[in-house]
Amino acid sequence: MKKVIRQRRAASTPRRVTPELFLELRARLTDRDQAILELVWEHRVLTTHQLAAIFFTTPGKARDRLLHLFRLKALERFQPWVPIGAAPYHWVLGPLGAQHLAAHRNITLSGLGYRRTTALQISHSRHLAHQVGVNEFFTQLHAHARRTPDAHLDKWWPERRCTQLWGDLARPDAYGRWTETTPGAQGPATVDFFLEHDTGSVTLAIVAAKLNGYEALAEATGITTPVLFWLPSTRRETHLRALLGTPPVPVATAVHTPVGTATGGPAGPVWLPAGQDGPRRRLTDLAIVLPPPPATGPDRTEDTDCR
Repeated sequence: MKKVIRQRRAASTPRRVTPELFLELRARLTDRDQAILELVWEHRVLTTHQLAAIFFTTPGKARDRLLHLFRLKALERFQPWVPIGAAPYHWVLGPLGAQHLAAHRNITLSGLGYRRTTALQISHSRHLAHQVGVNEFFTQLHAHARRTPDAHLDKWWPERRCTQLWGDLARPDAYGRWTETTPGAQGPATVDFFLEHDTGSVTLAIVAAKLNGYEALAEATGITTPVLFWLPSTRRETHLRALLGTPPVPVATAVHTPVGTATGGPAGPVWLPAGQDGPRRRLTDLAIVLPPPPATGPDRTEDTDCR
């Protein structure tokens, strides 16, 4: 039994970085592997569960492939401490994965902006839970789209990309674009949105004050994009809505709900527009009940697709 345990531990250890290992990685990467590396780099950290929901048909297949990418040093992983049980593995870009992305883009590692120590900083950052929560929101949209015909997550831009574009005025946790054809609709509806993922770690006054930046952004660009507040509890949502009243920009609120619930996660009828008593709306319904953005949405600043 002890011998088997030692073998299993050795098998999960990544190999030493060599030119030969890099060539092996390039030879073995699939299109899905490429997409995984791109997504992990773009959004800093994703859990095994999240990558399984986005890319794989079963959790077992996800674990096997991610372990293979770990052995090839394309990805690195860590497990945050939790008081009960064990957290899932959290995945960040590994050194050979970074070399591959840089070569694929015909740039240097410096041009990619990758440093191993920087990539691993998220493992002990106080912002880890927030980042995973933001990514979970979009993971749930991905999972819904995989099960639902005519549903698609068109855009998913992370905080750092949003900051580069609009950071002098507003700093959303993410920007997204969601398209879905709902039952009874004559065609697909599309909604652009800024996400504010709230964990309850700051006062509601600070949360509400973020709308000042979005109002300034709308005035500066002439583009009105809904702001979605994704909150950890019904009580916190109720208090925030009382504080917001009728805000200067379109706002809707909802409470964190997993895909497995009857509401279907963030794509489902969980959104309550500010200034209205109900009913709760589907995500695409917000394109109708909230003022829609003009034909030139915020992504026109840089029209490069990103999941």
